[in-house]
Amino acid sequence: MTLFPFQKSMRDALKDPEIIPTDFAKFEEPYQHHICSLALGLFEVAQGRLPKPYNVEDNATFLAMCSQANETHALGYEINEKICVQFANACAGQLVGVQAFIGGATAQEVMKACSGKFMPVKQWLYFDCTEIIPKGLKESDCEVSGSRYDGQILCLGRDLNAKIADQRWFVVGAGAIGCELLKNFAMMGVGHEKGMLTVTDMDIIERSNLNRQFLFRSWDVTKLKSDTACNAAKEMNPDMNVTAHQNRVGPETEKVYTDSFFADLDGVANALDNVDARSYMDRRCVYYRLPLLESGTLGTKGNVQVVLPHITESYSSSQDPPEKTIPMCTLKNFPNAIEHTIQWARDQFEGLFTKGPENSFKFLSEPKFLEKQKSAGALLTILEGLKKDLGADKPNDISDCIRWARFLFEENFHNMIAQLLFNFPPDQKTSSGAPFWSGPKRCPAPIDFDPADDSHLDFIIAAANLRAYNYSLPPCRDRDFFRDSVKKVIVPTFVPRSGVKIAVTEAEAEAHNNDDENSGDRASALQAELSGNIKELKSTVDVQVAEFEKDDDANYHMDFVTACSNVRASSYKIAPANKHKTKLIAGKIIPAIATTTAVVAGLVAIEMYKMIQGLTDVESYKNAFLNLALPFFAFSEPILAPKNKYYETEWTLWDRFDVKGNITLQELLDLFEREYKLEISMLSQGVCMLYAFFMPADKRKERGAMKITEIVEAVTKKKLPSHKRALVLEICCNDADGEDVDTPYINYSLP
Repeated sequence: MTLFPFQKSMRDALKDPEIIPTDFAKFEEPYQHHICSLALGLFEVAQGRLPKPYNVEDNATFLAMCSQANETHALGYEINEKICVQFANACAGQLVGVQAFIGGATAQEVMKACSGKFMPVKQWLYFDCTEIIPKGLKESDCEVSGSRYDGQILCLGRDLNAKIADQRWFVVGAGAIGCELLKNFAMMGVGHEKGMLTVTDMDIIERSNLNRQFLFRSWDVTKLKSDTACNAAKEMNPDMNVTAHQNRVGPETEKVYTDSFFADLDGVANALDNVDARSYMDRRCVYYRLPLLESGTLGTKGNVQVVLPHITESYSSSQDPPEKTIPMCTLKNFPNAIEHTIQWARDQFEGLFTKGPENSFKFLSEPKFLEKQKSAGALLTILEGLKKDLGADKPNDISDCIRWARFLFEENFHNMIAQLLFNFPPDQKTSSGAPFWSGPKRCPAPIDFDPADDSHLDFIIAAANLRAYNYSLPPCRDRDFFRDSVKKVIVPTFVPRSGVKIAVTEAEAEAHNNDDENSGDRASALQAELSGNIKELKSTVDVQVAEFEKDDDANYHMDFVTACSNVRASSYKIAPANKHKTKLIAGKIIPAIATTTAVVAGLVAIEMYKMIQGLTDVESYKNAFLNLALPFFAFSEPILAPKNKYYETEWTLWDRFDVKGNITLQELLDLFEREYKLEISMLSQGVCMLYAFFMPADKRKERGAMKITEIVEAVTKKKLPSHKRALVLEICCNDADGEDVDTPYINYSLP
């Protein structure tokens, strides 16, 4: 047998172990556990069983065998009796989180042996989480009764097992990590008595999910993830109380996930795949002062973060460094990889179906929308878009949308490329005499539309239906109708023009974006023209904004991005990508690996045990960072919430001013001066300014006499939702010396 260069034989490794460190606060424990593992084998051979928890005789026998193992293998360690007794008391039990961690790590080592990829463990890995063992346990506390939870009771005792049964948790996401969490929670018995698990995920199961989301089977494809995952968990543990939702978490579902919903929870476990949703749930947990278990994976990398009310920082307290971006000139004119064409297609979607319609909606609904634009160039760009979208290009039916989509195809894939080649012909030379089209610059070819080409027709169908959605027109899914209709569209012949500037470098692209020459006069003329038609437009146009959603197969979002990217890729002779690959790249998704997911979900379960006990010592909790490929494991204490101060009062992100009663603005200002010696200089709710010291005196006086709720409704021009029980008011304050001071926000309870 050929050994890796760093490997020893088993006999030598037992006597001289090389151990991978995990928790740098526990240098001694791995070596003590090495002795304990050897002693456990001796004990089991001699007694025919494992040591009984908290049994005095077994503890004494086990300690003697630790000394024997230490001498037999000439280890020369000093026996730490506390650690060895702790090992003896726990080794008969079984904990789901520990099993998941060891199982995932071991499975990755098997994959390394089979594939020869990544670095194997060198050579021992010991993991412990003794912080979860309740203090003061006795032998009688761990007596078993033949239940499925006996392994858990042997480690943690009956009292904690009963607490686990009454827990109420919210699991957000039922994908790779979500499935593993549900499996773990089912095995732990979370919520199987008076408790409840609520799981939400609006996604459906795809065939590609089956290799890493093990609660799903081939016959579950196209079913909802949350329903299927909950049903699978119920099969594992029929006593489990679990409810499946199909909602996205966000402001739009706050009428579902209300104050009373969160008030009934013991904690939240995130299993999300995007930062926006994670940040939103983090804000909800901070507001409701709920513990949060945040976790994520990136291939073989994984992390777990513990968020404790009043103790630690939150998920949003720190941010990852910004991702590398693709240069603008590469995206616009010189793509050389499918990632470039996919990002370009995403930008097209954003401009055509999100930003453009959003501008139209705001122009029709917000009287001062145009006045908010800071530069003449930005204003002109918006106005030119409005003139097209609310004027000549405004569709009346799906046929108009097809015509628009056909013109868009011609502009994007023929005319722009023809103009580019007019400016830079295929035989163009640089100033140094080298070919212009060389290296990463691929020479493109204009695309002639062909209704028989599936990717061309897919583009028309997706673009036309998205355009119809923007204008609240009925969709059409008849492929033959699209093929016949698009053939009838007459497209004018394009003639390249001289004098058209095309950015070759990033600096030139920036200069083009900042070129505002003569934009002010044109903007004024367009604004006057549009403002004269606004009454008619309000009565005839119903604009909807398409927010990109990659996981809904019926909304044409991914169909458009895939077709748009692939047609552009064919122009630049780049290999196309199917819808699944495009979705992964467009959504910036790295597929989860089952081993990493199992390890991370196991660590989440371990931290949950601590939260259920109500441990408040931050040293008892562990944030985790790992990379199974290296392998690398690091556990550290969660970071404490930073403290701020006004006068002698310290506060953190978990603190706030609680104000009750439907009071006026002036009463609120007086309350803060009287109770806290603070002068409120500015008051806002969301993005709306309710009060500011620089407002005109008559406006300050008018608002001072109004109720807070009246001001909010007047400024937002919306009635407060019936489910709303409180408002979050952000404040800027001055102290008695007139100096700015940082303060918590106001939680203003509604009557």
